[in-house]
Amino acid sequence: MTLDEKTVLVTGASKGIGACIAREAALQGARVVAHYGRDRAGAEAALDGIPPDRAFFVQGDLAQHDGADRLFAQAVEMTGGLTGVVNNAAIMRFDGGIDDDAQAWDDVWQETFQVNVHSAARLLRAAVHHLRGKGGQIVGISSWSAQKGVTNPRSIAYAASKAAFKATLQTIATGYAREGIETYIIAPGVVDTQMSRDFAQSQGGRHIVEDRLAMGAFVPPEEIARLTAFCLSGTCRQLSGGTIDINGASYIR
Repeated sequence: MTLDEKTVLVTGASKGIGACIAREAALQGARVVAHYGRDRAGAEAALDGIPPDRAFFVQGDLAQHDGADRLFAQAVEMTGGLTGVVNNAAIMRFDGGIDDDAQAWDDVWQETFQVNVHSAARLLRAAVHHLRGKGGQIVGISSWSAQKGVTNPRSIAYAASKAAFKATLQTIATGYAREGIETYIIAPGVVDTQMSRDFAQSQGGRHIVEDRLAMGAFVPPEEIARLTAFCLSGTCRQLSGGTIDINGASYIR
């Protein structure tokens, strides 16, 4: 498998899953546009050692209404065109739950849906317009919470946003398959990133969360990166539209 002929935009590439995906895609030969919000140094670290003609960086604030449109346009301009998009960037707030005050509820739901749904959907819309006719791959990093909700009810907005994002990806998969657009949905469980470590703290500590997991360990983000690279390769087109669980057998459906 190779990504030598691919040019890929990865959102949220300054840390966690996104940084691992950006690096894996580049190591497999792709030209990679690493998106970051504030942490350019993190995005540059993800592509450290990658030749300059295959490493690009674009800043974009997905909390802004037109942030996704502007970063996508910049990615196309700097590369001359994309063959794939990894829609990874997302936020999770441990606030705005049922028992929090009304202002917190409103603020967290507005911010979460702006980043995880509205901006993510605008990015998908831009990707469809760009890829239709010539074809390409879209990979959305969803979550098992889109299927089963979340353990901590204070992060209810995150679960709801991921379910909406998944439905958007599925609709694109069905609606644009005949135009050569492959759409893959990756649904990780508890991944060894800062977001999940923060979640573990909200549950009483990492050991408590690991005790609930079948393998007794968080999912390494590098495994999600390798799975994403496989989807970007386009070597299994009939997988388009599928939701791929990667959670170490902790959630089987």
